[in-house]
Amino acid sequence: MFGKSNRRVFQPTAYGNSRRARRIPRWLVLMLTGIVLGAGGLLFLQKSYGPTRLTVEQSEQLHYDLNSSNMDKQRLQSQLNQQGNELKVARTTVEKQASQLKQVTAQVGKLTADLQLFADAMPPDPRGTSPGIRAASFSNDAGQLAYQILVMQDKGKTDKFIGEVELVVAGRYPNGKNANIDLAPFNIELEQYTHARGALPLPEGFTARQVTIKITQQGSKKLSATRTLRVAAR
Repeated sequence: MFGKSNRRVFQPTAYGNSRRARRIPRWLVLMLTGIVLGAGGLLFLQKSYGPTRLTVEQSEQLHYDLNSSNMDKQRLQSQLNQQGNELKVARTTVEKQASQLKQVTAQVGKLTADLQLFADAMPPDPRGTSPGIRAASFSNDAGQLAYQILVMQDKGKTDKFIGEVELVVAGRYPNGKNANIDLAPFNIELEQYTHARGALPLPEGFTARQVTIKITQQGSKKLSATRTLRVAAR
């Protein structure tokens, strides 16, 4: 009664139990394996060869540098624009000055031609010297002798003349005494002509009546030209 039963359990087929344990499909295993390997390889490549990920401090520093670069770019662009405007103004000024220079050059050429015509028309020095004293005028002016002297060389003589002019003044003091006064000499230089003008001090109370002009060449005591003229009455 209590022994083990050897009775067979009913099986629907002669081949035993027909239900099999379910297994994961091979294609799914391969796909998941590929995904895992691909993701791992990508992470490996990013970590080994890809750009380094920045820390928060590095990221903030990068933003600061970028902003500084933009500000420098704007500043340089502003300076470039300002310099461009200044260059434009300078170019306009240069063009205007060039035009004015052209006009002045034309006027100088005309004046030079007029002066040459005037010089050719001046009467020669009565003594016939070259250089010669072609014209001169003198006047008493508040205790000084004001003078204008035109000295010329003959046309075609181009050697520069360097010399000294001395004025000997004949006049009278308030007490009626006559005297000759030698004034301080001054230098002149000319090629064809020169116009010397100025004023030299006279002794107190002295009134000039007549002036003798003496011109000597530099380094020589010999007279190159001389002429005596009266002082214009006031």
